[in-house]
Amino acid sequence: MKDTSHLTAIFDRLTRERQRLAEDPTNEHRKVWVEQAEREYQAELKFLGMDGTLPELSDDDLLKELGE
Repeated sequence: MKDTSHLTAIFDRLTRERQRLAEDPTNEHRKVWVEQAEREYQAELKFLGMDGTLPELSDDDLLKELGE
């Protein structure tokens, strides 16, 4: 099982920053912080292999994998 505690912490931070930005949408610093947190969240998803990308497999390779 993958340890997702860091992912959860990043998501919590991102949620808080988005909420604060919604309360003060003209705050340029907050916009940057939200963008940074979003990039960090996406990078962590990719690192954990949870970014939704699937390996490229031909139909024959897929059938071979399913048959094993």
